[in-house]
Amino acid sequence: MPHHLMNLRNVPDDEAEDIRALFDEHDVRYYETPPSRWGISMGGFWVHDDDEARRARALLDGYQAERLATRRREYQARCARGETGLWFQFRQRPVTFVAAVIAVAAILALSLLPFIRL
Repeated sequence: MPHHLMNLRNVPDDEAEDIRALFDEHDVRYYETPPSRWGISMGGFWVHDDDEARRARALLDGYQAERLATRRREYQARCARGETGLWFQFRQRPVTFVAAVIAVAAILALSLLPFIRL
């Protein structure tokens, strides 16, 4: 019976490539189904064999733990350099930031206007 190892919906291309390379490097016999264009089917990595599924799951868990640690270190380094948050976004693209704030305010005003006029 097939075993679903990982959902590919919203998975970045670099992560999917890393997992393919990891499975190929360790001779995991897997197959892949792509996610549908409209988001109906999720796609993913699959294996047929129970033993292969356990081995692939162990490899995948190790990879994901390593990726999480790496991404967390990168985020903490960006936080230490002050490259996160609203102020950073404003300094990077002030016009886009102000336009987004105005758009949000306009949508809120239009949504709440019927209730305010009661």
